[in-house]
Amino acid sequence: MRTILSFLFIALQFISASDQIPAAAQVKPVLIQNGTLHTVSQGVLEQYDILFENGLITQIEQSIASTADMNLIEASGKHIYPGLIAGISTLGLVEISGVSMTKDYDEVGEMTPEVRANVSYNPDSELIPVARSNGVLFVNSMPTGGRIPGQSSLMKMDGWTWEDATMNHPTAMHINWPDMNINTNPNSKKTIEKQEENRRDALKELNDMMDRVRHYKKMMDNLPKEGTHNMAHDLGLEAMIPYVNGAKPFFVHAFEVRQIEAAVEWSKSQEVKIVILGGWDAGRVTDLLKENQIPVILREVLRLPMRRNSDYSETYELPHILHQAGVSFCISTSGSAFQSAHVRDLPNHAAMAAAFGLPRDEAIRSITLSAAEILGVDDRIGSLDVGKDASLFIANGDILEITTQVEQVFINGTTTDMNDKQKTLYHKYQEKYRQLGIIREK
Repeated sequence: MRTILSFLFIALQFISASDQIPAAAQVKPVLIQNGTLHTVSQGVLEQYDILFENGLITQIEQSIASTADMNLIEASGKHIYPGLIAGISTLGLVEISGVSMTKDYDEVGEMTPEVRANVSYNPDSELIPVARSNGVLFVNSMPTGGRIPGQSSLMKMDGWTWEDATMNHPTAMHINWPDMNINTNPNSKKTIEKQEENRRDALKELNDMMDRVRHYKKMMDNLPKEGTHNMAHDLGLEAMIPYVNGAKPFFVHAFEVRQIEAAVEWSKSQEVKIVILGGWDAGRVTDLLKENQIPVILREVLRLPMRRNSDYSETYELPHILHQAGVSFCISTSGSAFQSAHVRDLPNHAAMAAAFGLPRDEAIRSITLSAAEILGVDDRIGSLDVGKDASLFIANGDILEITTQVEQVFINGTTTDMNDKQKTLYHKYQEKYRQLGIIREK
């Protein structure tokens, strides 16, 4: 018992709320002067000013006249980017993957379409300010587990509550596509026949759910007026209606060729919109994806190849292959709960793609405007344009360079706290070694 209590005490030390205070709404206009603006939509503008007020960008010009009521920021030699967007993650839904009390991304059951990621989002997570410190200002948080785990939500990386942090809900309904591979190893625990049966059952279950949704909607549409019937609402089926109708997309988690091909054929037969999430074999089916105008959220560039006989650079070159083929895509980090702490590495994934052929402007687009387009929010974020949200950051260099430091972040025009746990520890131990005489004063 004492051991259990000790473990819980230690765990609680790690999951305590972060010290950062969410910013209040923008009050005074902010004018950033003489910076290098990476607009994404209109190229790079050298020695330009950007003005934003009431949370929106109002001017982008050279030499904007300042007034007494403005907050002025001199940005000569600095780079201004739109906030980076993580297309998929469990950030905010898990703190420590090995501690069950900090995980809230997986509900019981195979079919839970009514699940909403945003209501479980923890705005006090210690991982949020860390990701924010590297320019990631938005994350599409998703539930996991089961065949249909639920709906993802696009979250801002600042806010007192999940309501404050929610930028857009829902972004998509998620489907974990069945494994299409058959293990022919005679020592496999399941026979070939059993594996094929499991796959057929999984697809049948998915199609049956689609049929149930359509029948449910037809029945509800034909019911008498409210108060004259006692028909109970089914939250799961109701949550599926916008997706089955084609109003919103399914994000289909599919990685290898046969999964992607099967998912595309399923979308055509069901007449629904899909986005391939994962897409590690997307480079092998570019014609299929382009022909059917199916975007890809590429999950991880910094990973090992899928096959032992693949070239080491296969994963690094994939974004360039998709770009050349004209397939719409964005780059994201892993959606695994074990990788939530590494959303901060998003620009490094794009940087590796740039090092292996993807044009640098497309690499930046892949983690900004392309992600916004796939998530359906490109009218608000993803680029520096007049009328869009003033969600941007100032860096001391190229964000695709690992040595670049993000100096200031703005979300909806508000100056956001730039402290985080890693910085606190860095300064703590820097002071420790200074006092011990290991680091001498300059």
